[in-house]
Amino acid sequence: MTNGLCKAERLHRKLTIDRMFAGGNSRSFSVYPLRAVYMPAEELEASASVMISVPKKRFKRAVKRNYIKRQVREAYRLNKHELSARLAENGQKLAIAFIYQSDDLYPTAEIADKVKLLLARISEKLS
Repeated sequence: MTNGLCKAERLHRKLTIDRMFAGGNSRSFSVYPLRAVYMPAEELEASASVMISVPKKRFKRAVKRNYIKRQVREAYRLNKHELSARLAENGQKLAIAFIYQSDDLYPTAEIADKVKLLLARISEKLS
């Protein structure tokens, strides 16, 4: 398995995103400063597709929003293997959205720890 984050692993289909946030079979929980929303989605190409959102309401400058997105994306990229292996052995596909909830910037190591914790919880809930 590669360590990259290819196009198939990025959640970009509007229909899937709308279905995820409309409720129904999606689940969510928070590990401050991040919130994870996930749902099973069979139409995806990869075993797990990810979307990262940083609200403009919290950070007006695009530079800061992009910085946070890069932090979360890198943390996911480095820690996705356990979740991907669990999904592959169960034959499931998952759509995941990470939403940043804080008004403050956090160090990259702290964001990585939170993403790792979120992925472990998602993996735990699937079994």
